[in-house]
Amino acid sequence: MSQWTTLLQTYQVTLSEQEDEIISVPEHDSQTRIVPLLHNRVISIIGPEAEKFLQGQLSCDMRDTSQLGSRLGAHCNIKGGMLALYRAIAVEGGFWLRTHQDILQGGLKNLKKYIMFSKAEAEDISEQIVGFGLMGPGAGTLVEKLFDKLPSETDKAIHAGKKVAVKVPGDRYELWLPASEAAEALEQLIRLAPLGTTQAWILEEIKAGIPDLRSATLEAFIPQMTNLQALKGVSFNKGCYTGQEIVTRLQHRGKLTKPMYLAQIKTATLPQAGDQLHSADKDNVGQVVLAARSGEQEVTLLAVINKSQADESSIHIESSQGPQLELLPLPYELDPELFTSKR
Repeated sequence: MSQWTTLLQTYQVTLSEQEDEIISVPEHDSQTRIVPLLHNRVISIIGPEAEKFLQGQLSCDMRDTSQLGSRLGAHCNIKGGMLALYRAIAVEGGFWLRTHQDILQGGLKNLKKYIMFSKAEAEDISEQIVGFGLMGPGAGTLVEKLFDKLPSETDKAIHAGKKVAVKVPGDRYELWLPASEAAEALEQLIRLAPLGTTQAWILEEIKAGIPDLRSATLEAFIPQMTNLQALKGVSFNKGCYTGQEIVTRLQHRGKLTKPMYLAQIKTATLPQAGDQLHSADKDNVGQVVLAARSGEQEVTLLAVINKSQADESSIHIESSQGPQLELLPLPYELDPELFTSKR
């Protein structure tokens, strides 16, 4: 057990067996919550060629990331399949890449394949850097407790010493800081708001239409299948990067047949990333991307689904007779040209 998880247990939270999720917290009626991001890890890419290296690897424009402070970005294979999904955060000397712990080691290994030719180094710094998710109507006040100002727009990052706060969609912020400063920061924040669960944070990610990857979905999707372009996680004019030819060809010459949907289902079982979806008359028409419980018998999820099946048939989990998905409006618009043949 790390010092960080030991500290959290003094606040009467219950951790999962793997200590990578907070599964319960003391009851409180506050809508503003502080969620330690135990399920996330951080890779650092530091060196004089850090931006240049990542510009040739990730789908986002790293020049834009440096200017704004943060962007989502995918690391793809040569066929455009996503090997990793990161939130890239600009820091002194390079970048932090925040990702889910499930794909950290594979992501780091893939980055190291190429970084040996660059003046930069890739390192797992998850023991040195920890994060909080701040969410709810008072989240901005929490940020102001530790910083002089608020990030002004989505993906904007601000710094105070070695701490960085990033505005993410909704009334939410990610805060990353040295583990040595976490206890003091939490002591200040907890006076203003209670702790929240990991599932509560993931649920807000899902409602914002933000995808994530797990080991079961590695290489299963190209970026547009998870709507990453709508979140400015794909640049189509920055030049070459691994998988760029496939990603760009789909955007300008192809037709997207499997976008990502937001949905709810009535079920007592929490679906897992990679679970297959079925239509009333066809098997395997989609896959779950991410799911979280939104009620005692209700789950909200993101799923990549064959568009023609979603448009023309009911979609189910477990089997063609299993719980039916209720498709919900996404919080952003997808370009209708993506679904039109360019030939």
